[in-house]
Amino acid sequence: MSADKGLNAGADQGDDYDPLEWVMVEDIPGIRKAHKFYQVMAWIVGVLLVVLTLIAMPLKYIWDNDVLVRWVGVAHGWLYAVLLGSVVYLGLRVKWGWQWFVGIALAGTVPFLSFYAEHRATKDVRRRIADIEARGL
Repeated sequence: MSADKGLNAGADQGDDYDPLEWVMVEDIPGIRKAHKFYQVMAWIVGVLLVVLTLIAMPLKYIWDNDVLVRWVGVAHGWLYAVLLGSVVYLGLRVKWGWQWFVGIALAGTVPFLSFYAEHRATKDVRRRIADIEARGL
């Protein structure tokens, strides 16, 4: 990669550009760690969102008990921010396009959709790891 192209290296190469060509086999352990952290965060945030929407919100608005909303809502909010950080960390390592970042961020706001997004992301990360290993760089 030449110094003058920097981060845009390959952008003018059309459909032949493969962002994974800049990822080496030595990067795979770090990718796996980032992926595992993302998976854990996605499941925690997903479960908290389901609890918040299916249990805590009805308790608050039907039975006037907001204790669970306060605890689960705050935990979900903070951990959602950590989830977004884990998505960025993983996405930069596996060279995701912006669509992945936006999709996962939006999926984290819809009950049960975060589980599907995590499944799709896991399939993609595993495929990318296999591609890197097949190249053997």
